Amino acid sequence: MDAQLIFRYFPDLDQTAKARFLQMQDLYTFWNQKINVISRKDMEHLYLRHVLHSLALSKAIGNNPFQKNVSVLDAGTGGGFPGIPLAVLHPSTRFVLCDSIAKKIKVVSGITAQLGLTNVTPVVSRMESLPDRTYDVIISRAVASLVKFIPWAHNKIKKDGRILFLKGGDLTSEIHEASGKLGIPETCFTITELQNTYPGLNDDFFDTKKICEIKQTSYLCAPLLKSS
Repeated sequence: MDAQLIFRYFPDLDQTAKARFLQMQDLYTFWNQKINVISRKDMEHLYLRHVLHSLALSKAIGNNPFQKNVSVLDAGTGGGFPGIPLAVLHPSTRFVLCDSIAKKIKVVSGITAQLGLTNVTPVVSRMESLPDRTYDVIISRAVASLVKFIPWAHNKIKKDGRILFLKGGDLTSEIHEASGKLGIPETCFTITELQNTYPGLNDDFFDTKKICEIKQTSYLCAPLLKSS
């Protein structure tokens, strides 16, 4: 599958965005030979399993979080997912792509430079070391379990911010654990199924994929901020 897959589901892309999406296959092929950030078998599915999957955060979520001048942290970005595709789709949104592994950020830096993305800042850092209360939205793709990730994220996001996870499988036990250990009611977690996000897609990749959203509420802040 090639970039036409993206154009099919995002028909209103301007020429700049189309050119950038077209470049991704060659750029990731080049960089992945130097520094492996995508499994070899996944490279042939780049647009489906990485680009289209990333863009589901924009396609499937109501009240689109990627507005003009909104600050978004992609935590544990790896090779730049979901941040780079979203930055192409939303050029007026500001993205910080963070990973603690320097060689992964080297790939991100190279690809964002070659794509000419001026709305992306690559950062080598652990999430916990980033400035507090900086981001309107935090996104992540299966970096860690919710019970581990939320304490890393809670004081990095602005009041009324949103945390969006791309996840797979049954999240019932994961949400239950996070709720019990962190004192966040399960009603604060919203699950969006992705299986119908891209109608007519002849592939079962999205059948078990989901977005888990936590809105920044007093429930999320209070139990995690006792020491402040």
